[in-house]
Amino acid sequence: MEYVALTGISHDVVTDLKNHGLRTIEIRSPHNFFTTLNLNVGENIFLTSTGTQDLTAGTKGIIVKLMQHQVSTHRIINGTDNFYEEREMTMIRIQLQSKCVARVRKVLSNEIGQVTLVDAEEISFYDAR
Repeated sequence: MEYVALTGISHDVVTDLKNHGLRTIEIRSPHNFFTTLNLNVGENIFLTSTGTQDLTAGTKGIIVKLMQHQVSTHRIINGTDNFYEEREMTMIRIQLQSKCVARVRKVLSNEIGQVTLVDAEEISFYDAR
C-alpha cells in the first residue's frame, strides 16, 4: 500500500510510539515539513528512523494514523541599543497513533522539496522473512 513517509525520526520516538500508541511530535526538518504540510487527519503515514538518503526497499518502520495536525510559527526577537534581530520558525505539530510494524517494498518518491512516498507492507509478528 502507498504511504507518505516521515524519515530520520528519532529511534526513541519510534520505540515510544510502538510501546505507548499515541504521541505528539514536532516536525522542523525541511524534508519532513514538506511531506507533512498537506496531510489530513485520519491519513496513515509510514514512520522510520532511517534517514531520507538511506531509505530503500526493506527499510523497517511503523504505520501510524494522523490524529491531529497543527501548523504554528514562533517569533524570536533579540536586541540591544546597537543590534536588533528577529527570527521566525514555522513547524508542524502532529499527534500520531501507532497501528502496526511495516517494511518498505519500494520507494516511490524521495526528492528534495517533494513529498516522500513509499509502497510498504505490514509485517506480521509471525512473519519469518
